[in-house]
Amino acid sequence: MKSAPAVLALADGTVFRGRAFGALGEASGEIVFNTSMTGYQEILTDPSYEGQLVAMTYPEIGNVGVNREDVESRRPYVRGFVVRDYRDAPSSWRADESLGSYLARHGIPGIEGIDTRALVRLLRDKGSQEGVLSSTDLDAERLVRKAKALPPMTGQNLAAKVTCAELYEWTEGPWKLGKGYTTASDAAAARGGKILRVVAYDYGIKFNILRNLVGVGCAVQVVPAGTPAQDVLALRPDGVFLSNGPGDPDAVTGAPEAVAALLGKVPVFGICLGHQILGLALGGTTYKLKFGHHGGNQPVKDLTTSKVEITAQNHGFAVDIDSLEGKADVTHVNLNDRTVEGLAVRGQPTFSVQYHPEASPGPHDANYLFRRFVDLMES
Repeated sequence: MKSAPAVLALADGTVFRGRAFGALGEASGEIVFNTSMTGYQEILTDPSYEGQLVAMTYPEIGNVGVNREDVESRRPYVRGFVVRDYRDAPSSWRADESLGSYLARHGIPGIEGIDTRALVRLLRDKGSQEGVLSSTDLDAERLVRKAKALPPMTGQNLAAKVTCAELYEWTEGPWKLGKGYTTASDAAAARGGKILRVVAYDYGIKFNILRNLVGVGCAVQVVPAGTPAQDVLALRPDGVFLSNGPGDPDAVTGAPEAVAALLGKVPVFGICLGHQILGLALGGTTYKLKFGHHGGNQPVKDLTTSKVEITAQNHGFAVDIDSLEGKADVTHVNLNDRTVEGLAVRGQPTFSVQYHPEASPGPHDANYLFRRFVDLMES
């Protein structure tokens, strides 16, 4: 299977030829690049990648295989996987299977052996674009036509494809050596406070976000993306969390209206897509970034402390701060392109960040934001 030929064709007519791994087949979507050196399993299972083909900038992928614990959702959501050099035989005591067999089991095609540096330079210069990855149709011209015909990411409500079907409770906290997975009771006792009730909107939520909420003493109920505000308030939460997710925030039907109805009634904390939806709920606008931010090494400055954090990020849209007309203050900025990375709503216990303080994969510099949410709920 590894030696079968494969083709990656982009909408601008660029074609890369390589070798197939994972599932034999065809996948299409917006192609983006991720700059993380580790954590490909968490990346594959991040629902924020629904509708996308992901190219890894780190050249050697597959070394540690795949295991049962390092997943961030119910299944992998990446449409296709692009790497420079795939290693089929894992070298890790934690591995349950190879990356290739995992992708094949979930019907996800991959391509290796292409010049990923050239691909990344192209995407940085021209911007993210639609592409088709195929190991069954090797006609480059036909694949380019298919790529050109694909819908853009703008206008797609992909959160509807990844959200949960009904309310559920999450009780698993972070894993600790010698203890295993912790509980909200453990965290609340260590904090010297009570367990706080949090309702989390699932726009594509990651498991490690839920673990971090439990890890600061929260009992978490997760609700579908389309849940009305009155249904959330009926659960009598101490706070509401707005999760990460894929696609265009402006296309998530009903979400800005629901969040707007919650503001001022309960503390709110948003991450990534949840941050963008909060901006829309305040009457602002969002816009598509040229190639987005994807990876675990993005520098962000906290304007409230003047400290710089290295953060994990995965988004293709951003909030236009000028559109908020003084309703929120910028708390964090990206040091690479000065885009808005954090907001605090004036006069309300509500804040959000564009990046991922829960990491998985990535650094843990911003983990304090979960404690900040708890402080707001307690006060």
